[in-house]
Amino acid sequence: MTHPLMPNDPRWLGKYELLGRLGEGGMGTVFLGRSPDERLVAVKMLRAEHAWDTEFRGRFRSEVNRAREVPGFCTAAVLDADPDHATPYLVVEYVDGPSLSEVIRERGPLDGGTLHSVAVGVATALAAIHGVGVIHRDLKPQNVLFSLGTPKVIDFGIARALEVTSRHTRTDQMVGTVAYMAPERFGDDPDSTVGPAADVFAWGVVVAYAATGRTPFRGDSPAATAARILTQPPDLTGLDGSLRDLVGRTLAKDPADRPTAHQLLDLLLEAETGGALAQRPELLRAAEAAQHTGRVRAAAPVRRRVRRLVAAAAAATVLCAGIGYALSRHQPDEALASLGPSTSPSASSAAPAAGEPRIEGPGVSDRLDRRGLWKADRAVAGAAGWCTFHQRMLATTHTSSRYRCTGPSNSFAGDQTIVVDVGIVTKGACAAIWFRWVDERGYVASFCEHEIRLGIDESSGNGFNSEQRVASTAFRAGQTHRAGITVHDGTARVTVDGTPALSLPVTDPQLVAGRVVLGVLNDASDGDATVAFANAELRSPVVGQAAHFTDPATGSSRSMVELYSYDPVAHSAVAQPVLVMASADYCEQFKIDPSDIKCSDPFQIVESHTKMTIPVRAAPKLTSWENVGGGDGIVSVRAGAGHAVSAATFTKWLAGKEGGLVAVTTTNGEVTTLTGIDNP
Repeated sequence: MTHPLMPNDPRWLGKYELLGRLGEGGMGTVFLGRSPDERLVAVKMLRAEHAWDTEFRGRFRSEVNRAREVPGFCTAAVLDADPDHATPYLVVEYVDGPSLSEVIRERGPLDGGTLHSVAVGVATALAAIHGVGVIHRDLKPQNVLFSLGTPKVIDFGIARALEVTSRHTRTDQMVGTVAYMAPERFGDDPDSTVGPAADVFAWGVVVAYAATGRTPFRGDSPAATAARILTQPPDLTGLDGSLRDLVGRTLAKDPADRPTAHQLLDLLLEAETGGALAQRPELLRAAEAAQHTGRVRAAAPVRRRVRRLVAAAAAATVLCAGIGYALSRHQPDEALASLGPSTSPSASSAAPAAGEPRIEGPGVSDRLDRRGLWKADRAVAGAAGWCTFHQRMLATTHTSSRYRCTGPSNSFAGDQTIVVDVGIVTKGACAAIWFRWVDERGYVASFCEHEIRLGIDESSGNGFNSEQRVASTAFRAGQTHRAGITVHDGTARVTVDGTPALSLPVTDPQLVAGRVVLGVLNDASDGDATVAFANAELRSPVVGQAAHFTDPATGSSRSMVELYSYDPVAHSAVAQPVLVMASADYCEQFKIDPSDIKCSDPFQIVESHTKMTIPVRAAPKLTSWENVGGGDGIVSVRAGAGHAVSAATFTKWLAGKEGGLVAVTTTNGEVTTLTGIDNP
């Protein structure tokens, strides 16, 4: 409901005319506005107390830039912001509908398909938000609005800036509503322990509230509610069936025991049996799209106990010595080079030039000489195709005209670069690179014997469209070249060995983010078609000053990684390099104010945001640091005190983690020792 402007309200904010009031809350006042193109928008003017805080303005700018990369899956799009205005403001999509709290207040609790749709819609929004590395931090019924029956989540990309600022100005202040806060938010150091799991906890409270009309930890006061959140099980009376069990899992006290937003969405869609979503096709399409995009692991909260363990391990093995080394691209192996000469430039040549805008996001690095981030298929009669590994990845069509290899689930939004060595093995084959691929639709570049193409692939529709073509003989059978795709400023540009080939605007509003997929097209009418890939590098440009990480897949070194999987048959592991830094060095290198709470801790873990497949020696040494600490919780580790563990023990420990912290010893580009540092 819109209310008239009050006498002291502004009539304009920047280029936006203000038409009325939509509401007021702890962050500021929300106005109904009109943009220069006559579009209705919601304009949130932040409280004047933040206008004089330069720290807030900087954080607000950073958070809004990231929030603008969130795909529009059950979220209200962030359209504009001006952190430098006299009163900073944010412009978002106007959702002409009531909030969840208003619906419950006026109509009572939800049930059946309506309740399930709300649960799916909010989970879809969280998957989209978390997929670009944003954490909401203030999810509650007031921030869930309904547009034609479809829930949309608002106010992400602002709570972080407000919360951090308020913590430094008033120690008793925290952004959010107590009833929806996860237990870790009440800790001594919430900034280092609050991750995406806190939003999942809030989802559970929101769904319980939608089903019962009350929150599951309700107390007589905020303090009593907080105490119940910290110590008592949730009261889920009135919530039944599979949804009750799932809500219970999301309300676990330990963040590690909660599903991720993507796992939550998967479980909700699996539980859809009543056909409720079939009556809401827009919601179903959004949920299925979010399922396949944005599966990016956000920086895990670093608990103080683990930080001490890591610090001790780092001190014992000098793991920080790798700070001076950058992740380097693997050189093409001999088998791939034998397909023909390669004049591949370095991966960095495909990155945006100095001075161009840069964003933060995921990265992937893989030689493609063994299964790891990319998977292998069995070549069987009647199959559409398969992907196999023989010193490089071979993609083959069999009964179909195209085949895509199963690879990383990372979703890239905004700017990105893709570079990979491409070879045509059989005549009539085209190597294909799909990007922003979601729900069987996306952009695709194909490299064929006589031409290079760039367009949109709609596998479930009419095939390729908007396709640009350029004649080229670079990819004749038996030759290998470095193919590159750079997405920047709304345009995709294809290069071959660093030389521009063709470009295409990437302006489809449904393709703002998605996976990168490697595969093959069969341009010949008969027979199988095979192409080869090697040395894949998928990058989001890095914001600010980049840290340097040891590459565990080259040379001989000791380093630290977050380990996601270990495959003893393929002799490979999937890992993310990290740095362990003394907090003083961390704050100095990344230009963080020494008064920041991060600078008071002993050590910090810096993630590279790059997942890699790394070679592992057959039967590597598997060890664990020996915990010789006392009962005060401070753990010390003796140099050389690691003790051997069995492969079964190590595998079981790793299976229960979203990236276990592991010390890696590499000899001549092959991992020889994996040492778990938090007690395998």
